Amino acid sequence: MSSAPTTPPSVDKVDGFSRKSVRKARQKRSQSSSQFRSQGKPIELTPLPLLKDVPSSEQPELFLKKLQQCCVIFDFMDTLSDLKMKEYKRSTLNELVDYITISRGCLTEQTYPEVVRMLVYEFFIRFLESQEFQPSIAKKYIDQKFVLQLLELFDSEDPRERDYLKTVLHRIYGKFLGLRAFIRKQINNIFLRFVYETEHFNGVAELLEILGSIINGFALPLKAEHKQFLVKVLIPLHTVRSLSLFHAQLAYCIVQFLEKDPSLTEPVIRGLMKFWPKTCSQKEVMFLGELEEILDVIEPSQFVKIQEPLFKQIAKCVSSPHFQVAERALYYWNNEYIMSLIEENSNVILPIMFSSLYRISKEHWNPAIVALVYNVLKAFMEMNSTMFDELTATYKSDHKKKKNLESVMIRLEDYLILPLLSYKCHFFRVKINK
Repeated sequence: MSSAPTTPPSVDKVDGFSRKSVRKARQKRSQSSSQFRSQGKPIELTPLPLLKDVPSSEQPELFLKKLQQCCVIFDFMDTLSDLKMKEYKRSTLNELVDYITISRGCLTEQTYPEVVRMLVYEFFIRFLESQEFQPSIAKKYIDQKFVLQLLELFDSEDPRERDYLKTVLHRIYGKFLGLRAFIRKQINNIFLRFVYETEHFNGVAELLEILGSIINGFALPLKAEHKQFLVKVLIPLHTVRSLSLFHAQLAYCIVQFLEKDPSLTEPVIRGLMKFWPKTCSQKEVMFLGELEEILDVIEPSQFVKIQEPLFKQIAKCVSSPHFQVAERALYYWNNEYIMSLIEENSNVILPIMFSSLYRISKEHWNPAIVALVYNVLKAFMEMNSTMFDELTATYKSDHKKKKNLESVMIRLEDYLILPLLSYKCHFFRVKINK
C-alpha cells in the first residue's frame, strides 16, 4: 500500500500528483526531501475510534473523516520523525481497505473527492473494483487532468508503484468509456516523446502491458488510428537503446495486432527490416525472437509477400560471426510451422539461403553452428533435392571460377609489380653509385 508523494501536509492543499519537488530532491540527492524541510513542528492527527466500534449510522461520517486524515502526508525519508502518527496512519489505511472491501453503502457521493484526493493505490484499486462504484459520480473527479497526472507517475523509479499504477489505469480504462480515446492518445504521446526526444521513461513496459489488453479488445475492422499507432509508434519503439527492458511486452502488442488483422504483417516486417540493428548483437537476437513469434501467427498468403526480404535478412544473420545471432536464426528450422512455410516456398527460399549456408558449413569458427547448418542443409536437400543439387553444382562452379580468377589476379600482380620493383632497385643502385 503506497501513497504518492505530495505537497506539505495541509489537508486543504494535498495534491496526490505534485511531483516537481520530488524531482528536484532526486536531482540534488539531498539527505531529506525538500518538500518537508520547511516544516519545523511534528504532525499531530486526532485518533478516531475504529469503524467497527461505532453504530452503523455513524460509520459513513467516520469513514469520511478517516479518509480526510489519510490525505496528510508524512516524510518517510526522515525515519525518526512522527513515528507514532505514521503508525496510526498505516493502521487506519489498513482499516479503510478492509472496510471498503466488506461493507455495503460506504461509498456515498461525499467520499468520491476524498478518495481521489488521497490516492493511496491499494485503497484506490478496491474503490474502483467495488460493486458500489458509480462512474457517473466519479467522472467529476477522475477526468482528463487526473489521467494526465496519473500517467506522469508511471515514470516512477519504484517498480512496485508502477505495478499499482498499471492496475489503476487498466481499471479506469475499463470503467470510463469516455476516457478511452484520451488515454490511448496520451500513451501515444508518451511513446513518441520517449522515442524521438528523451529516450527515458521508466513505465514503458507497464504501459505496453496495458496496451496488450486494450489491443486484444479492439473491434474489427481496425480503425485507421489503431493501424497508424502500430506503424508510427510501436515499430519505432524498436530503435531505442533500452529495448531489452520492455521488448517482451512490445512483441506481444505487435503479435496481438497481427492476430487481429493479418494484412498488417507486411508493413510490420518491413518496418523491422528497416530498423534492424547493425552493431548490437543482443538487439539482433531480440529481433530474431520477435520475428519468430510473428511467423508463428503469419498466414501463408502473407508469408509469400515478405519471404524474399525476410530470408535475405535471415541469411545475413546466419552468416554473422557472433554465434548467438547465427544460432538464433538457425533455430527457425526447429519450428514446425515455419518449416512447413519454408517447404511450400523452397523454390524461392533455398536459392536465397544456399550460398550462405554452404560457405558457413566450410568456414565458420564455431563447431556448434556448423552442426546446425548441416542439419538445415540436410532439411533443404530433403525438401527439394533437384534444386539442391543444381545449386550445389552452381556454387562449386562459381567457387572454382572465383579461385581461378584470384589465381590469375595474383599472377598478373606478380607480372606487373616484380618488374617495377626490379626497376626501382636498379634506379636506387645507380643513384647510390653516383
